[in-house]
Amino acid sequence: MKLLTTTLPGVLIVEPAVFRDERGFFLEVFHAAKFADRGLEVVFVQDNHSMSRQGTLRGLHVQLPRSQGKLVRCTEGAIFDVAVDIRRGSPTFGRWFGVELSATNFRQLWVPPDFAHGFCVTSERAQVEYKCTELYEPASDLAIAWNDPAIGIDWPVADPVLSSKDREAKRLDELAARLPVYRA
Repeated sequence: MKLLTTTLPGVLIVEPAVFRDERGFFLEVFHAAKFADRGLEVVFVQDNHSMSRQGTLRGLHVQLPRSQGKLVRCTEGAIFDVAVDIRRGSPTFGRWFGVELSATNFRQLWVPPDFAHGFCVTSERAQVEYKCTELYEPASDLAIAWNDPAIGIDWPVADPVLSSKDREAKRLDELAARLPVYRA
């Protein structure tokens, strides 16, 4: 397994070792000791699975105050997966990082707590699974506008399919009082 750094400190691309033969493939999706050896001591308490059609955009989401770290992977199709630093006072506040996750590249994205997360489906359909470090609490759920110009994400879809929650999401500047504070 390789952990690749990104332009956002703490956000990592995970490239698992994939073993292929005439039967297909095998990989370890998560191994606590191997992650801990690389400085990621995480405990996952919930796994989520979604299926979406092409053009669907889910996000940007964060849960506050009990923020979730997420290990995201795509098990069918392909997505453009995004993490956004929303920690007030952070040197990278408002910046984003995006990467393609697909069923063929096996990459995963580690989105640390206090970062917003979202993705859009670039294939005909996609199935996404992600492990979370905190349980989902609907009352703590916060949606940030996917098209907030202050963030400026270059999504690979012009007219995405959105939930009502994501259509009504607010910009970062409208949510400033609710955002987490950066701790160096």
